[in-house]
Amino acid sequence: MGKIKNLLRNKWVGFTLAALLYTLWFVVWTGNLWLLLGLPVIFDLYITKFFYRYVWSHNVKMCQRSKTYRTVYEWVNAIIFATVVATLVHLFIFQMYVIPTSSMERTLLIGDYLYVSKVAYGPQMPNTPLSFPFVHHTMPFSQTKKSFSEAIKWPYHRLKGLKPIRRNDVVVFNFPAGDTVLLENQNVTYYDTLRSFEESFGKEEGRKRLNEKYTVISRPVDKRENYIKRCVGLPGDSLEVRNGKVWVNGEPQEAIPGLQYNYVVQTSAPFTQYAIDNLGIREYSGYGSGYYMNLTDELAEKVRGLSNVISVNRYIYTPNDEVFPQWGTPRWSQDNYGPIWIPKKGDTVQLTAKNLPLFRRIIEAYEGHTLEERDGRIVIDGKEATEYTFAMNYYWMMGDNRHNSADSRFWGFVPEDHIVGKASFVWLSLDAEKSFPANIRWERLFRKVR
Repeated sequence: MGKIKNLLRNKWVGFTLAALLYTLWFVVWTGNLWLLLGLPVIFDLYITKFFYRYVWSHNVKMCQRSKTYRTVYEWVNAIIFATVVATLVHLFIFQMYVIPTSSMERTLLIGDYLYVSKVAYGPQMPNTPLSFPFVHHTMPFSQTKKSFSEAIKWPYHRLKGLKPIRRNDVVVFNFPAGDTVLLENQNVTYYDTLRSFEESFGKEEGRKRLNEKYTVISRPVDKRENYIKRCVGLPGDSLEVRNGKVWVNGEPQEAIPGLQYNYVVQTSAPFTQYAIDNLGIREYSGYGSGYYMNLTDELAEKVRGLSNVISVNRYIYTPNDEVFPQWGTPRWSQDNYGPIWIPKKGDTVQLTAKNLPLFRRIIEAYEGHTLEERDGRIVIDGKEATEYTFAMNYYWMMGDNRHNSADSRFWGFVPEDHIVGKASFVWLSLDAEKSFPANIRWERLFRKVR
């Protein structure tokens, strides 16, 4: 044991181990050869010690001479160390996420605090490395001040992860339609609002009026809002929704406990609040002789068994222009959608006037090309194109609360460079409608996300 201790105290052994760990983690994992410039710093730290002799020793003397200096130094040192460690953990290991809406009920509830693993699929290097720590896109106590600078912008680069995204994983990602934002009304998407203005006032006048009414800003990929959904379609899959049920590659989706749909419930007498609470119904509204209720299939069966219930029928949406790709003539709905093919990196598709609306946003917004239609011809980057090869993988995300979820059915594919991480487990769950300590949902603590 003594020989091992002496060996570890050897400066050359210490340097070798530190250099090896640094190279494997920071250089090999990130794939950034510029980080090799850190090796001379490690060499000086263990071997030559020039920095200690000519700089750090003066700091040590100042700490010995002045109590005030030592106190200030210790606080500054602790804050910097904590900030650096927390930032590295946030970038490379995990981040926390709180569920803000009911789109994933009953799998996840409003007030669930999640551990989101970035190691699972591989952490992504930031697009905007110059940013204020511990905030996302806006400075604290401000609605408009950006928390990041675009003076330095890095291209998409994802480090090696433990596994690829699998079908039915619950995934956190940057909102694809969040590249353009209406600063005064961030609860609606810019593109939905623009379509509404263009329908009311015409294309040019509608865009002009929108820009006059709102402050329109853009956000880089890593500063767009975080969303959480279930990945139901992988690159290369063919997906279809039939009467609310997802089919992938001609097969029904694997059963997922807790999927919710809107039901129309007709009754002979109103429900008591006790009955609603006892059934665990969270979302409902009354109308005339009945209710609109958000129910799982199992809960719908329980409601059918109540004495005052006349009928329970799942609501089925008809074709409408709200769903992606917002064709002029509605073809699909939230409940009957597709089939649609999910693009895979390296695959080539023949471009036609019919399928161009499906892939236009990929070509223009996600993969950065110019696209025009001239006299019935498709022109990409100034050249006529009859086909297109995809540069990235894409995914199809849907919420488990199928009739109350803004998901891929409304804004389309999720590019691989928008993926943040995998929702692993609930570490805390708080009910906003109750006070402490009754607001803690003890049964959900450390529950694995499935």
